[in-house]
Amino acid sequence: MSPERHEPARSTQGSASLHEAAAEAQVKLQQTFTNLQFEDFGPAPVEGPIYQAMAGGKIVYYAPRSEHLLFATVYDRNGVNLTALAQEQAATRRLKAIDPGKALAIGPVDAPTVIEFTDPDCPYCQALDRFWSAKAVEGKPVRRLIFFVSGIHPTAAAKAEHILCSPDRATAFKAAYSGQTPPVLRQCAAGHDKVAEDAELVAKVGVSGTPTLIADGKLISGFQQAELEAFLDRHAKSAPAKAVSDVQR
Repeated sequence: MSPERHEPARSTQGSASLHEAAAEAQVKLQQTFTNLQFEDFGPAPVEGPIYQAMAGGKIVYYAPRSEHLLFATVYDRNGVNLTALAQEQAATRRLKAIDPGKALAIGPVDAPTVIEFTDPDCPYCQALDRFWSAKAVEGKPVRRLIFFVSGIHPTAAAKAEHILCSPDRATAFKAAYSGQTPPVLRQCAAGHDKVAEDAELVAKVGVSGTPTLIADGKLISGFQQAELEAFLDRHAKSAPAKAVSDVQR
């Protein structure tokens, strides 16, 4: 028998095997995630092993065989978000590169602390500043450890240096983030050097967008108001318990 006559049989057998594998996978999917209803099921375009990579503080997945890049969230069978877990672990590692003592500190010393990578020309950063101000009025202040991101907007570095060179940095910060630009921006060697140091830290930590915050060890990309509200609520609830504990001592 010639090889040509064997080819259709192998093709049919291969198709049957693929069909059986797909059917088995579908059954396993439905058994594992019983609370979900799937309207369709079929093979994905991704082939071969998938690798995990970090890019700009976010987890991405790469399948070299089919050359696919996946921006996805991976869950295990127990519903644990493995992608978020990997991001938190990476953020914890990056935290070690941050020296809080080198930040521009704004806010009460005894308030909950957030590390904030920010840009004076970023509209979302300006919205975040307004949010913090509103929360302070509500009795929920924070202590912000500020590092400037100066590589996104062209005048960000000069404005950051102006803030750092001002005699009242907190007031200068507030003015800059409310959209006020003085006729002449202050300059000083210390401010210039600090902007450069912050830029090195931004590259080392992998910050690619603003604002980027770290609150309770968790990386928050962008102005995520709901997450920040939850952060403030957690600390507001723990404050009375701490006060009672201090009185009882």
